[in-house]
Amino acid sequence: MTQQQPNGIHHLAIMAADIKKHIEFFSQVMGCPLVALFDMHGVPGGLHAFLKLNDHSYFSIVQLPDVDKIPIEIGKTHSGSGALPSAAGTLQHLAFGVESEAALLAMRDRIRSHGVNVIGPLDHGMCKSIYFAGPDQMTLEVATSQEAVDPKMWIDPTTLAKAGISADEAARYKAPAAYAGPSPVPQPAYDPAKPHMVYPKEVYERILQTPDEVITQTGSYSAPPVGEPA
Repeated sequence: MTQQQPNGIHHLAIMAADIKKHIEFFSQVMGCPLVALFDMHGVPGGLHAFLKLNDHSYFSIVQLPDVDKIPIEIGKTHSGSGALPSAAGTLQHLAFGVESEAALLAMRDRIRSHGVNVIGPLDHGMCKSIYFAGPDQMTLEVATSQEAVDPKMWIDPTTLAKAGISADEAARYKAPAAYAGPSPVPQPAYDPAKPHMVYPKEVYERILQTPDEVITQTGSYSAPPVGEPA
């Protein structure tokens, strides 16, 4: 059966006021090689960068016009630390992974060597973590786990109750049912109760009415900007 769940993070995209500042930080301070930088596909004035975490996972940076004019507000747009709030739907903090406690301490030392303050490591049982800040008030973490998280030990019944999750719901969440329906599934009718991306209404309606194969044909940018290597 074809896999029916994500198998990891392909890339996380962070908005930058100055893409060069972010590339400098994540390549030099964090050690992630820059592997792609090009005009953002279909977005006039946009720049898009990718830094490598591994062969299947990347850290992405987007720069769009006038982003530097949008104010950062701690408690709204940004949390400021892993213990503070930000608006619903925003990224409260971002944790990168490493394979061992030795690698975690090596990352701590690498980051500190660039003059960036690092707190930790802290032992959370399911992982050990260090904490620090990145460009544009990003709240960052590096963590390591030596074994898979055991839900029998880490799903707290009292916390399920606080989250309003019943025992039956918890059982479903721990073992999502496989999808056994048809393929392809036609585009559902627009339902305002469901999540939606932000487009002008008439544009969004036109997109939803367009067949998938036409979207793929007209909206794809598969050729690399520099072309094939010699």
